[in-house]
Amino acid sequence: MKKLLLRTIILALAIVVPVPTMAGVDVHVSIPLPPLIVFAAPPVVVVLPETYVYAVPDVDVDIFFYNGWWWRPWEGRWYRSRNYNSGWGYYRSVPSFYRGIPSGWRNDYREHRWKGHQWNYQRIPHQKVQRNWRNWEKSRHWEKQNTWGVQGLKPRTRSQQPSQAVQPQSQAKPQFREAAK
Repeated sequence: MKKLLLRTIILALAIVVPVPTMAGVDVHVSIPLPPLIVFAAPPVVVVLPETYVYAVPDVDVDIFFYNGWWWRPWEGRWYRSRNYNSGWGYYRSVPSFYRGIPSGWRNDYREHRWKGHQWNYQRIPHQKVQRNWRNWEKSRHWEKQNTWGVQGLKPRTRSQQPSQAVQPQSQAKPQFREAAK
């Protein structure tokens, strides 16, 4: 009888006394994505000499193709995607290749000049770049093609070439653009 009474009291307490609930905290930090750029046709790119970075010259914003990714700065942040027109995701730092891109590359493109030399760049369909970029880099394709299409450009030695890794670097060289912060 005592056992039955004890069980009844415990059951009654379990029903009457509120059980503390687990409070959950859910914090979301939203980083806005860049606005879409509508292309009438897939973009054409040019390889920027001595970099293996491909730039889209025919739009007003910087869009680059490097190491299998499309890259885009927007509002002080960097984004990357496997597609030029969708799927942009936030990238936490400035990609290392960007530090080797001269800030005046668009003027050089318009004037067909690179470091004071005639630049006979080649406009390349994006599909061709996406298919071939890796083999071109491994075989040093652009160095073998008239030194990047720049007349009189002296080839850099291996030690002078920028790092191929896509990671932040500590300092930018003064003649190149500063990293967005």
